[in-house]
Parts: sequence; structure tokens; C-alpha cells
Amino acid sequence: MHPREGWSEGGIRRRVPYSEESAISRRQLLAGGAGLALAGLLAGCSSTNPAGASSAVPPLPRNTPHGAIKWPVYVDNKPIASGLSPEKGATLELYNWVAYINEAVVKSFCKKYDCKYSITTFNTIEEALAKLNSGELKFDVFFPTVPVLGQLVAQKLIRPLNHSYIPNITNVWADYRDPGQPFYDQDWQYTTPYSIYTTGMAWRKDKVNLAPSWNMPWEGAAYKGKVAVLDDYRETISLALLRAGITDLNTTSPAQINAAGRALSELSALTGVRIDNNDYTDVPTGKTWIHHAWSGDMASAASYLPKGTSIDTIGYWFPADKKGPVANDLMVNLTTGSNPVLSHLFINYMLDVNNALENYSFVGYMQPLTAVTPHKLAKEQLLPPQLASTVVLPEYFRQGLFQLELPPAADALWESTWNSFSKGL
Repeated sequence: MHPREGWSEGGIRRRVPYSEESAISRRQLLAGGAGLALAGLLAGCSSTNPAGASSAVPPLPRNTPHGAIKWPVYVDNKPIASGLSPEKGATLELYNWVAYINEAVVKSFCKKYDCKYSITTFNTIEEALAKLNSGELKFDVFFPTVPVLGQLVAQKLIRPLNHSYIPNITNVWADYRDPGQPFYDQDWQYTTPYSIYTTGMAWRKDKVNLAPSWNMPWEGAAYKGKVAVLDDYRETISLALLRAGITDLNTTSPAQINAAGRALSELSALTGVRIDNNDYTDVPTGKTWIHHAWSGDMASAASYLPKGTSIDTIGYWFPADKKGPVANDLMVNLTTGSNPVLSHLFINYMLDVNNALENYSFVGYMQPLTAVTPHKLAKEQLLPPQLASTVVLPEYFRQGLFQLELPPAADALWESTWNSFSKGL
């Protein structure tokens, strides 16, 4: 499950300096719902080149970033030529998660390039892929997740990038643009990064007298009814694995997965744990005191503090050894789009530091740009210094743990383990 799954349209979104006296709500309440499996999206994917030879697309590496992928570029799906002018009288069609881009940034892009825009949203990656595969809807720029990249390449749904249109890639961490990087798309042939985030622990420092760790929820017996984990089968089973010292978050071991399920049942008995994705609202308001959480959500926590509650009461933890979940979303150019030049220019525009900061002010999820540091975000009054731990640093990408696609049988076991736990609550 993606942090944006279940979001609804609307809500207040504007860039404002952080103020404890006048916090502005930037989000709408999530609708709950169990995570949906991404199993098997890459299994059996293949494509046929014009000569008729079948070229199997390899699956993504299961334990990143130690195995890198160089995707094929097909004869009938090559990058656009260099030096082309932006399309005239165009409407740029964006396909993105709900509430995951600052429309003000899109408007400024269209003002610069004299075009119109349309933003179509989706709630789950399965929904997005189904619509793309139907051929009924045609978009220019899409914002997918890493685990579905192989399918998008194999089915020629995305166009290889012409790097000459994206000079702002120099603003991105070297981990994404150095030769052979990033691990999931060597030499960024098809993708540029959009957002990056970690999964850690959030807590109320004024209510909880515990040192943060993966074991923190299990230590919360004294806080019964005030403990919550994310409504996400991969994230929460991974939490139980990490508590046991297991850092393979793509494990296929039945013994490890079943043990994680038993640990979650124990957690339920100890704390009456809740399952929800309301970390960003429930910790600031005090409904929850210990919450398994996403960094991008907790970056917005100040906006939900009741009047008179100090930001000093909110904590977010990601381990110092970087052995925790890290994920990033992508920007890609769809082959069905009518505006391939504008698509490239838009991706480039989103990699501009000022535009990225403006976008962050709305979504709370940062982009992996070298200039976007805890100091910069605090200086721009976009993030209180007390929540600097929500900022993702380059070493997190290098050393963190990515959750990628699982073989179908293993994914089924992960999901059945999750269902046994979650349906009992």
C-alpha cells in the first residue's frame, strides 16, 4: 500500500510558514482499508521486439541496492529526438496519486510554457495500471512506484527519456544520476525520482517514556489503546521482522513470515493495537501516543497540533544505522501521451529546487535533491527543526531497505498472515 492510498479529493493546501499559534491543516482524513498486494506484477512479463524475438524483462532485484537493472530500450520505443520545440496549444495530462502534487507548481509551469493542464488522480497502483492497460485514457506524465517499473517497460507503456531536456537532474542526489545508478533503472533510462520517504516510529514525547526502536509498540502495554500500526501488509509485517532483527524485507521464508504474524498477534494482546494510516493527525492530537509512521506524513504533523500543544511533544525516529524501510516514487513519460516534449520539460521543472520546495509545502513528501536539507527546510519555514528527523538523506537511500515485488507464493503468504492479524482486530 502506498502512503497516498485512500486519500480523498479536496482539502486545504497552501504554502505557509510553520507557526504553533496558527497551524494550517494541509490534509484530509484518510479512509481506512487494508493494503492491496502488488504480487506478481513483474512475473512472466515479456515483450516482443520488431524482429519478432522475445526479450524477457528481468525482475527487479529482491534485496536492493545490491543488484542493479539495466532495462532494454526497444527498437519501436526509443527516446524522442533532441532539440524539439514544446507542443503548441497543448494540454499537459498528468496522472498522479490523489493530493500528491501542488497544483500551484503545475500552473506556474503552464504559464511558462503557454499550455493548459489536466490532473487525473488514482487511489491505488492497481487502478492506475488497469486504466493505462485499457488504452482508454492517455496521459503524458505518470507517477508510479518502483516495483511496477518492470511491467511498464515490458509493455512499452513508458518512453525512454532524452536526457538533453532534463538538465535539472544535476540537482538530484548522485545516487540517482551517477553511471549505473539508480539500482532499479541504471543510467535513469526511463525514470527520474519524484518523492522519497522512510518508515519509522512516531510518538508523543510528553506521554511516552520509552526510547524509540522497532520494539517500541510492544513496549507500550502501559499505553493500551494508544498504539497503532500502519494499515499496510508489507510495512507492518516488515516492522515485526525488523523487531526480530531480520532486515530482508522481501523474505520468502515461511518461518520468518509466520513468526512475524505471531509477533503482531502478541502486539494486539499487549496493547489493543489499532490499524490505520492516520499517523499525521492522531499523534499530534494525542489520539495515538505510539504510531508506526511514514516520514512524509509526520513532516506535516505541526499542522495538526491543537492550540497550546508544543511541537516539542512530537517525535519521529528512523534508525541511526539506516536499516529501515525506504521508498521512492518516480516520474515517467508515457508513450500514449500527445506531448512528449512538454512531458520532459515538466519533469525537468519538478526537479528545480524552488519548485520542489513549493511542491513540498503541499504534499509533505520531499524530493531527493541535494539542496533540500533539514537546514534549508527549516530556513524556508517549511519544517520545524524538531521534525528534522523526517528528512531523508542520501545515505538512507544507499543503506536503507527497499520493499520490492515478491514471488506470487511468498506474497500470498504475506497477505494471508496480514489478514489473520488484521481481521482479528
